[in-house]
Amino acid sequence: MIQTSNKSLTLDEFLQLPETKPTQEYINGQILQKPMPQGKHSRIQAELIIAINAISKPQKIAYAFPELRCTFGERSIVPDVVVLRWSRIPCDKDGDIANICLTYPDWTIEILSPNQNQIKVMGNILYCLNHGTYLGWLIDPETKSILVFLPQQQPLFLENSKDNLPVPEFLAELKLTVGDIFNWLKL
Repeated sequence: MIQTSNKSLTLDEFLQLPETKPTQEYINGQILQKPMPQGKHSRIQAELIIAINAISKPQKIAYAFPELRCTFGERSIVPDVVVLRWSRIPCDKDGDIANICLTYPDWTIEILSPNQNQIKVMGNILYCLNHGTYLGWLIDPETKSILVFLPQQQPLFLENSKDNLPVPEFLAELKLTVGDIFNWLKL
């Protein structure tokens, strides 16, 4: 993440700014730019969203969104994958999905990009957990490993292709291993 401004803005001022590409996040009064996704990142993100929604969408359990801005507490962040339980998906007055998400993800997933600051990314996952998120994953395509974050627990480091990945209770039907995630990189 690259700091894009030394000028301190309030969260409300930040939210009035136009969206940018790459995406910017508001963390501790600073605007930080996320790196542009690259091939491995994009492939894992797309396949993961398909896998999650294949189980969660038909039964209206939850929905996985790519890069949905979530504003809560004093941050406005854009995780690579945001999973919200169906009952928590924000709606507008017409019952359509709202454009603005003013809540934490139920499950936050980050996919590390080359040269991305791991500590900053982990900080966002921990921030989510401290505000109600059930589960966080940090996927590293280069090392083919996944850090799993659960509330009030030490992170789990998973790198064996047969390791089962923890999922939120509301998606207990979803069965994925470390190998499943990284096999998506093969063409």
